[in-house]
Amino acid sequence: MRPLRHGYTNQTLGDGAVVAKTYAGPDTAPRLERERALLGRLCGRLPVPPVHAAEGGTLTLGFLPGAPGQELLDAGHAPAVLASCGRLLRRVHDIPTDDLGLGPAEPGSVLVHGDFGPNNVLLDPESFEVTALVDWEFARLGQPVEDLAWCEWLVRAHHPEQTPAIEHFFHAYGGDVPAWPDRRAAMLARCEALERFCHRWEPDGPGVRLWRERAETTADRR
Repeated sequence: MRPLRHGYTNQTLGDGAVVAKTYAGPDTAPRLERERALLGRLCGRLPVPPVHAAEGGTLTLGFLPGAPGQELLDAGHAPAVLASCGRLLRRVHDIPTDDLGLGPAEPGSVLVHGDFGPNNVLLDPESFEVTALVDWEFARLGQPVEDLAWCEWLVRAHHPEQTPAIEHFFHAYGGDVPAWPDRRAAMLARCEALERFCHRWEPDGPGVRLWRERAETTADRR
């Protein structure tokens, strides 16, 4: 088993057959259980990894092939990658919410991935078809703008040169694009939630300062 690229919060190891994800930070047990249960319900309905085992704070998943979306963005394939992400997110938001085990849904609620973006999407590097959507530990019922805005935030923050290609994401998702003030408000809410998460993990640590700075930068965007 070797460390997989692009892991941030948790320790993720793989050997080409399975992936072992060991949770770190606050609420490790409920985050693991949420992901385990939801993957079981979504397998066969969305391109998600199968669950092999869950024990000792580690979730063991089947390995799925594909290139990380952020690497394909950096390689110059932003329009195709973001279009695939838009089509995938539409599929996620169209999943019926009554059998997901996430509680009652308020009007207009959908299945929200909670960290949706090219960072958690694997794609075929030639066809750009999605092979997997991973990291469901923050999934919940919520409003579509939460995932739409966060994918946009990830591109703007980590791949700013690809920002013009975001239109391909929204076009592929379909429907009306939420207004910028609503998207920015959703971005800020997520930045603030991550600041609180980091504060519970390491009070006033570097993660808290990082997300506070990111929230300030996001608030200044026009």
